[in-house]
Amino acid sequence: QLQLVESGGGLVQPGGSLRLSCAASAFTLDYYAIGWFRQAPGKEREGVSCISSSASSTNYADSVKGRFTISRDNAKNTVYLQMNSLKPEDTAVYYCAARRFCGGSYLLYEYDYWGQGTQVTVSS
Repeated sequence: QLQLVESGGGLVQPGGSLRLSCAASAFTLDYYAIGWFRQAPGKEREGVSCISSSASSTNYADSVKGRFTISRDNAKNTVYLQMNSLKPEDTAVYYCAARRFCGGSYLLYEYDYWGQGTQVTVSS
């Protein structure tokens, strides 16, 4: 069973930082592009960032550009999302998901495997 597991969420004050991790079990991530998504209460799940399998290509939603950085360490079978200058509107459950290529959009159905999510709360 292919499984993704997110970690690193928590409560942080506005302006603070968190680093999320997405680890895989039972398969190697280096074949897959990995996307990060988030879902705030009462809102639809939205794409945040994606990194290609080789890390040669990344993209970001406009709302997080300049604040979030996606990276991967294929030797550790892990993808990271470094989140800086966090805002209350970044509060959401964050999910990682895998597909073969990032593509030009964040269509949920194009991602084959999903994690269970990790809660990020930005509040003073």
